[in-house]
Amino acid sequence: MKLIPVLDLKDGAVVAARMGNRSDYAPLVSPLCNSSRPDAAAAALLAIYPFDTLYIADLDAIGGVGTHLPMIQSLHRSHPGVELWIDSGLHDLDQIGHFARPVIGTESIETISQLAKLIRGMPRPVLSLDYRDDRPMGPASIVETPELWPDEVIAMTLSRVGAGTGPDLALLGRLLEASPDTRLYAAGGVRDAADLRRLRDMGVAGALASTALHRHGGGIAALGLDTLLR
Repeated sequence: MKLIPVLDLKDGAVVAARMGNRSDYAPLVSPLCNSSRPDAAAAALLAIYPFDTLYIADLDAIGGVGTHLPMIQSLHRSHPGVELWIDSGLHDLDQIGHFARPVIGTESIETISQLAKLIRGMPRPVLSLDYRDDRPMGPASIVETPELWPDEVIAMTLSRVGAGTGPDLALLGRLLEASPDTRLYAAGGVRDAADLRRLRDMGVAGALASTALHRHGGGIAALGLDTLLR
C-alpha cells in the first residue's frame, strides 16, 4: 500500500482542504510543523516517514489566478529523491514535465479528445478522475473510456476531502471493475490504517492523505501505519 501525502498550495501557503470548497481553505495549522510554508510542511511530512512521493495541488493555477511553479521547483531541488505529482490545472505542463509527473485533473478538461492528446504528449502522466457530490467533473465519457486512462489513476472525491467520512468504496469498486489493471489511488476521506487496509484488500494501489496525517500529530506510529506501509 502506497501512501502519498498531499500539499494544497494557495496564496503562497499550504492550506487545509475541506470538501472542495476552495474559497474557504485556510493556511495549514498542524502539530507536525509551526508554519504553513510549503518547504516547512513538506519537511515535516518527510520527517515522520520516508515517503517516496508527494502530491501537490497548485490551487491558484487550477483556478487560473496564479502559479506556485517556483515554489514547487524549489521543493524538488530540496528533496531530489522524492517524486512529485503535480496538479496545476493545464498550466505549466511543459515545465512540470521536466522534473515531476503532471497530474491531469478531469475538472480542467473540456473534451475527451483534449484528454487523449494530453496523455499522448506527456511523459508518465497521472489522471485524476475528479468528483463533486458523487458526480464526475469534466466530460462524463472519460469515466466510461478506461482504455484512454494512463497506468496510474486517482479517484478524487472532493466532497470527502477533510470530512472524515471515509473513502468512497463504492466508486473505487466501480473503477476497479472497469479497469482491473489500472493502479488506482483513493483521494478524499482516508482517516486511518483501517481505511487503508480496506482499500488494499479491495485492490486499490494506494491513497492520498493530508488531514489524517496532520490530525494525528504523532505521525505514522499514531496512525498505526508502520507495518502497513512497509
